[in-house]
Amino acid sequence: MKFRFLAPLLALTISACSMVPSEPQAPTPATPVTPAPDTAVSLSAERAARQFVNVVKTVEPVAEAECRARTSGMNCDFNIVVDDRPGQAPNAFQTLDKAGRPVLAFNIPLIATVRNADELAFVMGHEASHHIESHIARQQRNATAGAVILGSIAAITGGGDQIVQSAQEVGATLGARSYSKDFELEADRLGTVITHKAGYDPVRGAAFFTRIADPGNTFLGTHPPNAARIETVRQTAATLK
Repeated sequence: MKFRFLAPLLALTISACSMVPSEPQAPTPATPVTPAPDTAVSLSAERAARQFVNVVKTVEPVAEAECRARTSGMNCDFNIVVDDRPGQAPNAFQTLDKAGRPVLAFNIPLIATVRNADELAFVMGHEASHHIESHIARQQRNATAGAVILGSIAAITGGGDQIVQSAQEVGATLGARSYSKDFELEADRLGTVITHKAGYDPVRGAAFFTRIADPGNTFLGTHPPNAARIETVRQTAATLK
């Protein structure tokens, strides 16, 4: 396991999980507010960094062991990176490098947003689970199948090359999204197991969902409702006690 900063954008296939908090904005003050001293800001950043490093040290070995126990021939050597590109909303994602090694990326706003180590551990376990469950490969297969199906329908009904190409693109999008909600819940379940085995509280960690935008149960949405995810974590955690 290596730990480094992610400077350039990874031009790779990504299994992204949006983690954008939806806390209410504070009202504009009527009078100027004195900024906190720089020392307070740096201490907060230092605590966040220390917490992240500690969680990486405890969760990564558990995720790797779980990966090796549940798969055969899969690269389970997770590379944990910090995405330090500016101007991003809090986010974490799982991807693969050019050699097929699993990469778990966490940007700085997410590292600073989590309220405790349990939340960070759960997010890390969730992202690792996307790799263990082969979600990128499964999503690619679904996208390919969707492109073939809609492209073939367009061709059979007499569509020209442009129409067929457009149909393939739409089919790929629909195919990729067709099981995305199931993938997220699968990652929540296995992420709960990894979080628990690493010594953290997955139910407390899943409280992170109460502070991110709820996608609801939208048609072709990529994420399930937050309530369903929290309940999935609770049910899975109950079996681990």
